[in-house]
Amino acid sequence: MPSPQLQSFRAGGVVPAHPLALDRDRKLDERRQRALTRYYVDAGASGLAVAVHTTQFEVHEPARGLLAPVLELAATTAAESRAERPVLVAGVVGPTEQAVAETELAASLGYDLVLLTPYGTGDLDEDQLLERARAVGTVLPVIGFYLQPAVGGRPLSREFWRRLAELPSVIGIKVAPFDRYATLDVVHGVGRSGRADEIALYTGNDDNIAGDLVTAYPLADGGSVRMVGGLLGQWAVWVRRAVQLMELAEQARGGDDAALRRVVELDPAITDANGALFDASNGFRGSVPGIHEVLRRQGLLEGVWCLNENETLSAGQLEEIDRVWDAYPQLRDDDFVRENLDRWLS
Repeated sequence: MPSPQLQSFRAGGVVPAHPLALDRDRKLDERRQRALTRYYVDAGASGLAVAVHTTQFEVHEPARGLLAPVLELAATTAAESRAERPVLVAGVVGPTEQAVAETELAASLGYDLVLLTPYGTGDLDEDQLLERARAVGTVLPVIGFYLQPAVGGRPLSREFWRRLAELPSVIGIKVAPFDRYATLDVVHGVGRSGRADEIALYTGNDDNIAGDLVTAYPLADGGSVRMVGGLLGQWAVWVRRAVQLMELAEQARGGDDAALRRVVELDPAITDANGALFDASNGFRGSVPGIHEVLRRQGLLEGVWCLNENETLSAGQLEEIDRVWDAYPQLRDDDFVRENLDRWLS
């Protein structure tokens, strides 16, 4: 029988991509790392994605010794926070041997699923990527990942997504190419797999969050599929509002016209805010520090430091964050954070 966590993942919800809390020496700040996890759980997130792009792919470098501690901190903290813990998703990278080893580590720490990223796979072709997915799927259920090329992904064919969705171990796909045509490649690939009703699609398109959550994507057989939730770097911040957006989207999908109008009204504001946080005008180079800056302003992080010293806010990005911060107070959850911050940091 599926675990409650797998059932929860299939039902959909809010899955923040978990950042990495560092001190000014760029060492893991365990106190603030735990505080972030507590924030996400208390805000109502249905899951946590750890060791993903927002966590910084450098955590996978063996010399840093960070992968196991970061995965374990999230798992143990999430288990303390409420009776039914959120779904735990571990990002895994690299060629097959590395990806399998990282999946085994995640399984040993109690993770439910792996997000199989294409990062670090070098020149593996689509057949080899599918073999990698099969190998990883012998250890834990798999979430496929269409990662946008700007942050380490690659274009993948509609046929690839059909074949991936056919694998019994694949139970979901994070759709994050930041490209509507490529998004449709995933949708139609899954539709042709015969498993459309078994694959949970999560939007990772931070540039079209609200739109993805209320769109019914038509299939060739006359049916349709929807994104059941989001697994998003944007949802590493303002999570209480993200949970409320997800609730509105669910109401809209159920036929509530007022909820649908509210989602549509929020759509451009969310996309504009994401453009500033993710540094879209500079090829997303400042996306991780942009997330950190919001968390720093709320008191959850001490600074915006990244493992890579060259990964910093871009010129003009801080001013853009100031602009959207002031323009869209309805997107922020500052009051919620303020009320709970001392407890999360204790």
